[in-house]
Amino acid sequence: MKVNRLTKILPLQLFAAFALIFAAGSMFFAANAQETADTDAEPIAILAFGDSLTAGYGLPAGEGFTDQLQVWLEKELGQAVRVINGGVSGDTSSGGRSRLDWALSPIKSGKPDLVILELGANDALRGVAPEITRVNMDAMLKTLTERDIPTLVAGMLASPSWGPDYEASFNTLYPELSEQYGVPLYPFFLDGVATITELNQSDGLHPTKEGVAVIIEKIGPYVKQALSR
Repeated sequence: MKVNRLTKILPLQLFAAFALIFAAGSMFFAANAQETADTDAEPIAILAFGDSLTAGYGLPAGEGFTDQLQVWLEKELGQAVRVINGGVSGDTSSGGRSRLDWALSPIKSGKPDLVILELGANDALRGVAPEITRVNMDAMLKTLTERDIPTLVAGMLASPSWGPDYEASFNTLYPELSEQYGVPLYPFFLDGVATITELNQSDGLHPTKEGVAVIIEKIGPYVKQALSR
């Protein structure tokens, strides 16, 4: 009788043990599957489209605007982010307008999650007529909004050396176009950095690694908010 009883109890115990092992295994594989799905998720793609300020002029890899912004965003968002460097040193709004399609085409079939449009600094340095800068910025914003690509305009300010009329005409084009196209504006890309010697390279125009960090600290929340839109 004892043998018969054991033969009845043992299969039940084995079945319970196997059930627990199976349940644990299922949870393990489900967790791994979710982790794999999260890892394989396509990163957020941001095109930083501009001039030497976005290109990271004078800085080694890892210290420029796009590199530092990518690190900041991944920490803030907790997910993979790819900030594409679309900066060309010396570029004007005319140059940017001519290469916008080319810069967009390889990114998510031409539609990144966000474009940071940072152009016009070289226009102002060279005294390009603000009307020309406005036409070029208008054309680029028209293209981006028609393609339903979220955009953050990074504004620029003209030097007072060109006179009050030039300064007023140039400085107003960014907020006016931002309002016209209903896109967010970061008023001044170099806010907190311009004219501060210790935050700029020897040319006085391009930020150091520390200067870029200040820019990221200030523009980062705008980028984060623009992504949420």
